[in-house]
Amino acid sequence: MDHPLIDLINARIEAAEKDGAFDNLAGAGKPLPDCGDPENALINRLVRESGGVPEFVSLSRELQRLRAELRETGDRSRRLEILKDMSMMDARIELARKSYTK
Repeated sequence: MDHPLIDLINARIEAAEKDGAFDNLAGAGKPLPDCGDPENALINRLVRESGGVPEFVSLSRELQRLRAELRETGDRSRRLEILKDMSMMDARIELARKSYTK
């Protein structure tokens, strides 16, 4: 089933073509850039441009932060807590890497 406004859309496109709205566009006559994942290209570009990273990367950054905190902390109970967090973080990173490569 077509969109209810398909006839209007097509009429507007035809009118724009006749008026020359599509003449001399940037990149006209050049091939489209190669896209490794055409179905998700727009989503991937938006995520990349907004600074999105795979989960294992953000978890690795958190692990680095925990290591720095461990170096700076002298409190024994806090150091044990950080070590537990680091151990869990290692496991989460490994799981995230495995799911990312699937």
